[in-house]
Amino acid sequence: MAAVDLGTAEWERSKITNQDINLLKKLGISKKPKAVCFPSEESYPTPPMGYRPMMKEIFRIGSQFIGYHDYAKKLAEVNERANTLAQKLEQSEEARKKAESDVVQARREADKAKTDAAGVEDLRKRLHDAETSLSEHISTICS
Repeated sequence: MAAVDLGTAEWERSKITNQDINLLKKLGISKKPKAVCFPSEESYPTPPMGYRPMMKEIFRIGSQFIGYHDYAKKLAEVNERANTLAQKLEQSEEARKKAESDVVQARREADKAKTDAAGVEDLRKRLHDAETSLSEHISTICS
């Protein structure tokens, strides 16, 4: 296939409209009121100083991706927050299980202490009875 000589090829006239220019302004691509001008009928545009030739399709394709970076950044922040919350939930669950285990242990110790206290009371009573009996026995012998 033969290469087309760009020096002799004719370019299609620009189809940019006021609606397209308003979109560029809305998207923040063109902020100055006269930052965009329509090309003339020439095939090879010669823009005024400070202007650059652009194609409408480039803006249309590029504008499809405006906001995706912010969306992806927010999505990453949300994922990071979700991971942090999941980690805190896991730590909270571990702390809850440990607290439940500590409660069970404390109840066992309290029950053992009650049993021991009942045993001590029983021993005190038996000691008191033995002392009383001994006192009575001594009184009987002495009399």
